Amino acid sequence: MPCERKPMRYGHSEGHTEVCFDDPGRFIVTCGNDGDVRIWEGLDDDDPKFITVGEKAYSLALKNKLVTASSNNTVQIHTFPDGDPDGILTRFTTNATHVAFNSNGTRVAAGSSDFMVKVVEVSDSSQQKTLRGHEAPVLSVTFDPIDDYLASSSCDGSVVVWNIEDQTQVISWPLLQKTNDVSNAKSLCRLAWQPGAGKFLAVPVDTKVQLYERGSWDHVGTLSDDLLTQPINVVAWSPCGRFLASGSVGGSLTVWDVNSKLCVERQKHEKGFTVCGLAWHPSGGQIAYTDTEGCLGLLDKLSTSTSDTNATKETNNYDGLFDDDDDDDRDMDEGLSNTNSPVKKHVVGDDDDDDDFLMPATGRVRNRGAILDDENSVDTGSLKLGQDQFVEDDVRGSIVAPGLAPLVPLRPAYEGPLPTPPQKAFQSGSTPAHLTHRFMMWNSVGIVRGYNDEQDNAIDVEFHDTAVHHAMHLTNSLSHNIADLSQEAVLLACPSTDELASKLQCLHFSSWDTNKEWMVDLPKGEDAKALCLGQGWAAVATSTLMIRLFSIGGLQREIFSLPGPVVCMTGHGEQLLIVYHRATGFDGEQALGVQLLQLGRKKRKIISGEALPLSHRSYLSWLGFTAEGTPCYLDSDGVVRMLNRSLGNMWTPVCNTRETCKSKSDHYWVVGVHENPQQLRCIPCKGSRYPPTLPRPAVTILPFRLPLCQTGTEKGQMEEQFWRSVLFHNYYSFLSSSGYEIDEDEQNKSQKEQQELLMKMFALSCKLEREFRSVELAELMTQNVVTLAIRYASRSRRMALAQRLSEIALEKAGEIQGEGQEEQEEEPEYSSIKKSSRYQHNQEEEEEQGEELCEEDNEQEMEMEEPTETRKDPNKPSSLSGPRVTNILDNMTSSKKLNALSGSAGKQNKSPVLKPLAPRPKGKSQSTLLQTSATKTAKRKTQERTEEADDQKQADDPPAPSHTDDTENKRAKTGFQLWLEENRKSILADQPDLEETDVIKEAMGRFRTLSAEERLV
Repeated sequence: MPCERKPMRYGHSEGHTEVCFDDPGRFIVTCGNDGDVRIWEGLDDDDPKFITVGEKAYSLALKNKLVTASSNNTVQIHTFPDGDPDGILTRFTTNATHVAFNSNGTRVAAGSSDFMVKVVEVSDSSQQKTLRGHEAPVLSVTFDPIDDYLASSSCDGSVVVWNIEDQTQVISWPLLQKTNDVSNAKSLCRLAWQPGAGKFLAVPVDTKVQLYERGSWDHVGTLSDDLLTQPINVVAWSPCGRFLASGSVGGSLTVWDVNSKLCVERQKHEKGFTVCGLAWHPSGGQIAYTDTEGCLGLLDKLSTSTSDTNATKETNNYDGLFDDDDDDDRDMDEGLSNTNSPVKKHVVGDDDDDDDFLMPATGRVRNRGAILDDENSVDTGSLKLGQDQFVEDDVRGSIVAPGLAPLVPLRPAYEGPLPTPPQKAFQSGSTPAHLTHRFMMWNSVGIVRGYNDEQDNAIDVEFHDTAVHHAMHLTNSLSHNIADLSQEAVLLACPSTDELASKLQCLHFSSWDTNKEWMVDLPKGEDAKALCLGQGWAAVATSTLMIRLFSIGGLQREIFSLPGPVVCMTGHGEQLLIVYHRATGFDGEQALGVQLLQLGRKKRKIISGEALPLSHRSYLSWLGFTAEGTPCYLDSDGVVRMLNRSLGNMWTPVCNTRETCKSKSDHYWVVGVHENPQQLRCIPCKGSRYPPTLPRPAVTILPFRLPLCQTGTEKGQMEEQFWRSVLFHNYYSFLSSSGYEIDEDEQNKSQKEQQELLMKMFALSCKLEREFRSVELAELMTQNVVTLAIRYASRSRRMALAQRLSEIALEKAGEIQGEGQEEQEEEPEYSSIKKSSRYQHNQEEEEEQGEELCEEDNEQEMEMEEPTETRKDPNKPSSLSGPRVTNILDNMTSSKKLNALSGSAGKQNKSPVLKPLAPRPKGKSQSTLLQTSATKTAKRKTQERTEEADDQKQADDPPAPSHTDDTENKRAKTGFQLWLEENRKSILADQPDLEETDVIKEAMGRFRTLSAEERLV
């Protein structure tokens, strides 16, 4: 019985889910934990009709009308397929657990958690029969096809057959494990009566199915399989009554031939979830099943006819993996059943050493005969199947029709990891190509819609900003199926046909001349697979593993080859990002590689074929750039990753869209990413992976959040905010190095935000007595904020911490001075002026914010001190002489602008006061409460280090350090400093062995004991 396991798709939220077919087999109907009943026209239906029946739907049955058991303790009836409410059949004191129709649809049986079973007439719900006798919640109910009996299973461990008319028990079998509730039951024990005459009642018991004969109620057989290791949940008979299918807790799907009691088909849930719903198609060619995660699956191409033609067809086609089911939550392993399996077909002896004997894509043996240790053994199950003669009108009716050629020994089955079908190429920002109305592109510039129906075959282009261009309507006479849109052009591509080559068409609407369109034919046998637009260029990836570059005006440029088939490609400015298959993936994983190229004047490769990280068993869903030019992408598990340029071009997860989805059937379709402000712009899709074209979908904004540990705590929240701020502002350095102008106010704001977060984390670490962690945080701070941290530590009486922080501050001051000297020697003087001004500008902002933070944190800890200690020194210069340079990133503009500004204008702004950077940290450290000998030593070292540089500049520049020293001398001293100068001798006289730090500690202790009047003396 060869069959094909279709990739599963989300149907409902996580929880119990059931499925059935309507009588003609046109619809698949499911219900789930979200309270919805969904009517699918097929597994590919991306917009199923849904009916809300309550908060939860526990069970459903369909026979002309739809009956559901919902969470409001009722059994409701709806019309089908319209879904209009048609009343309430019956009520229970608690929720119903299972409902079932009889064979002609005139009666409904319902079991409940209140231990009762009711049989209700559909035409008149007042005619009810109540079957009492169970001592625990009812698990399932099923009608005898002749409508004389009803069977039920219960959590009390019994399976009971009832006489409906007499409302009495005919027989009861204690077969199941007892439990107190359906949710705790080891198995749902869904009973099933054989169609037709109802000869057998199938009862799933643990890992086997027991068969009982109607009338005598004798146990007549057992269906089992050695590969079943977990309890069977549900069973279902084929419409012909000859085959029985089962679904187990471990996700195993098994089909038995009841006559021979042999297993004729084995399949496995692609993710191993529990199968809780099972239904045969009325034609017998399909089995629909659902799991406890709310997913819907399908076994297709089952052969239950009397012909063996289907058994000889190979179903080895992976081509539709991503074309037909893009909305599915699919695993890459499609689980195809192959008739070349030794279980299904005996092979004539030959000398070929090919791999025809390998197992199909599931990697699991379908018959235990294939795993016998003796390689000369023969599959006895297949022999029996081959010898059984099910003759109907002289036609062999066996499902498996082995050849009559001599048998050969079976080869061992391969049980290792299996190759994953490669993901097909797609255009990011587009919906599947098989749709008649689809989005060909949706990005930050606009929307390209494609229409291909009986009335029209056209393309509409709409711009978010009409100032870029007006909307366009294009006739799609060439059947373009790929598109991209930028602020310069629209790029289209169509596949090749027998007569025509694949074409690339560009509508260059921003051109200043009258010819705004050009077209290129690709070489014969070469099809466009992906394309993108950048600033002044276009690129197309072809089926021959090549990338062709064009100018925006149609000039052919560079051409190069890819190591593997392209998956997706996108462009932004001068950047080109390509994702391709770098190898064959195994066990559901995709092996993708990524290349990032810079296509400016100096072309270079930034990322050269590294592996693209994806979530487990997922595939690429969206690829693009942020509005600021940082590459990012989304995988099928909803994880958004962004390139971290400051971490060696590694990929950092910044958002998980699944966390904001209300149910597993919902997804987000990304249309744009912004780093400032931090926004993930996407479209919510209920029950699908992509939105419909009409009505126009609404865009929503999702926040970013790094997946750090313990983000529910204050410490974790601040850590996440800090590192997210660092990551999302890396683009400033990239843009500046690429020659773009930057909003310096926003950069200053981001730096200020990061330093504030560091200071808050520093204060929290101090309160938690984590001084080592505080020092680690200080390493991330700027020199000015470290000085504020020293003040905070001193006021918190953490002198050892303050001493270590002072050493860090001196190191950072030395680093700043060294950088300043290098820039003075190597860079133009204009750049040095801006560097110094940037340093002083940042210093003033950090001093203000840090002093406010220190005062807030120490408001309750500090005793009364001199007002001058917390007041900003009026003598401290708030600005320097000469023109103030407020734009701190001017020195990061393009080289052309820098050369223009570094002429005479730069020399006019030259000020000797701005060059030396060393006195600034010294003056700042002097205003702290620590006056240690280490500070004095550092001053002397700083002076010696800058002596040579000062000598070189002495002829042209006035001595700037003397100006700063005068400023320091003019700075008002605090009351404690004045008191310490007067009383130092007395302290040393009392304790002559004290070090300088101990002298300050002793002085602080004495000073705090003085009254306010004594301090003023």
